[in-house]
Amino acid sequence: MTEVQVQAHPRSEARSEARIQNFLPLKTQWFHILLSLAGEEQHGYGIMQQVLERTMGKVRLWPATLYGSIKRLIEADLIEESSDRPAPEVDDARRRYYRLTPLGHEVLDAECERLQELVRAIQTKRAVVTE
Repeated sequence: MTEVQVQAHPRSEARSEARIQNFLPLKTQWFHILLSLAGEEQHGYGIMQQVLERTMGKVRLWPATLYGSIKRLIEADLIEESSDRPAPEVDDARRRYYRLTPLGHEVLDAECERLQELVRAIQTKRAVVTE
């Protein structure tokens, strides 16, 4: 069977890029939530714990902040509730699991690139200042 490649229309690519750019820069709590979901589906408490651990306690997502952000991230189509569940013996039926949408992946990638560019600019500036 022959593989068919479909190329996106340049105008639709520009709209997609503009849509991604509209989210940038991401709010700090949105960035941490998306980053927590980058590797795996996660429930709210798991996201809170992962952010706390990853930031060595510097960023704490309180429940009201976390769940308000999750609601807005779902409305923005950056994350979605997952129907996949762990095995019943290790799961709590009250938990809701979340995952990144394709747009969420793209926005997270764009934000990571934006932050890497900032770090490069800082490093360049420091190198010039120390010469």
